Amino acid sequence: MERRNVNILGRLDWATVLIVVAIMVCGWFSICGASAALENHDLFSFATRPGKQLVWILCAFALGAVVLFITQTFYNAYSYIIYGVLLFALLVTIFVASDTKGSRSWLHFGPVSLQPAEFAKFATALALAKFVDRFDFSPSRLSDVLKACAIFLVPMLLIICQNETGSALVYVAFLLVMYREGMTGSVLLVGFCAILFFILEIKFSPVSFGNQPFQLGTWLVLTIIQLLQALIIWIMSHKRNLAVTVLGVGTGGMLIGLALSLSVYPFKVTWLQVALILVTSIYIIFRSFKDIVRQYILVALFGIFSVGYLFSVDYAFNEILQPHQRTRINVILGLENDPQGAGYNVNQSLIAIGSGGLTGKGFMKGTQTKLKYVPEQDTDFIFCTVGEEQGFKGSAFVLLLYLSLLLRLIFLAERQSSVFGRVYGYSVACILFFHLFINIGMVLGITPVIGIPLPFFSYGGSSLWGFTILLSVFLRIDCERTTNY
Repeated sequence: MERRNVNILGRLDWATVLIVVAIMVCGWFSICGASAALENHDLFSFATRPGKQLVWILCAFALGAVVLFITQTFYNAYSYIIYGVLLFALLVTIFVASDTKGSRSWLHFGPVSLQPAEFAKFATALALAKFVDRFDFSPSRLSDVLKACAIFLVPMLLIICQNETGSALVYVAFLLVMYREGMTGSVLLVGFCAILFFILEIKFSPVSFGNQPFQLGTWLVLTIIQLLQALIIWIMSHKRNLAVTVLGVGTGGMLIGLALSLSVYPFKVTWLQVALILVTSIYIIFRSFKDIVRQYILVALFGIFSVGYLFSVDYAFNEILQPHQRTRINVILGLENDPQGAGYNVNQSLIAIGSGGLTGKGFMKGTQTKLKYVPEQDTDFIFCTVGEEQGFKGSAFVLLLYLSLLLRLIFLAERQSSVFGRVYGYSVACILFFHLFINIGMVLGITPVIGIPLPFFSYGGSSLWGFTILLSVFLRIDCERTTNY
């Protein structure tokens, strides 16, 4: 039975609130340092970015308070409706939004501009939590997993159509939520392999294997596919004989072909590898029927589809990705040196962080930020301002705040008395983790520059309000963790 009178102030997790407030305060000071000019220190004027951010922070507090007074019953009952409304907003945005820096993702309402993609995150989390909370949901049933994945893949595709690849990639974080709920780790393995194969093919496709007529990247990927097929079979069923057969035919045949190509007559060993993978996959399917082990078919399909994916990488890279996206990836992989172009942001960011040293140059005393050397230094590259002004100590403090927030969210998610609350809580934690990892990574030059904000820290109203709603809904659910069940 539902108890309507919930003491919000008494049951609210104030530790989470205080951590978020501390992050907001640190973010506002960093925006001051990144936005204020040398001769203009009017931080509270609404005409300046610090002044506008202060308004958005105050509005975020009010918005969070409103969300906290809406019961969990409402969120549970209207999850799909909220999700549908945000999907419609994402669809409309594709056609009515104006072009802003190459993307069509902003809706303008007079002086206010909002990005629906930021608000779609909490709606998607609600819909996923509602679906997984069904009594007949099973993470081991493929149809249920595919339906759950479709919930976050649909908004992801709509956001890609807006040419907002960075915002779309955030939805990959929901795979971690599904893994927590019991989804097989094979899905994560497939995702990891897709990224690994893409990097190896792009990185080493221009490299030849000695004087052989094939590329090193393609050979490496095909070799990994052969090894993985044998390894997965051994781990899955402990059938050592089958694993050795697959390994011997695949890898052994490849080594014999490579030796012949090196010593007798050069030929494309990669085509031999493709043929061997197809042969071993057919044999694995045959053994699946003989041994009555259905999982073998998945191993065979993994090999076949991996080969197809490999030969589609070049087309996707050259025909689907935008030129600036290709350049950014090439710079990250070391294939291009573009210090004045795609690599300019990262180079200037690293200079700013390095110049801060251990203790930093002091508040509003950063030369790189004051002279506007780093583009987007108060939004996507806001962390470089922390490194320059507050140094290693200040950067470590901010990262510790985020670590505390993530650990606290995981603790809150685990103590939920309902699947709905637990799934939503992990959705919040995974989304924040993905934003944090990618944003800090691109500032340090270890991940591609895809343009996503630092949660509760970067300048901007849409992202701040989106994260506020996302977190406030979970805090309300946590308030009722033992009252509705």
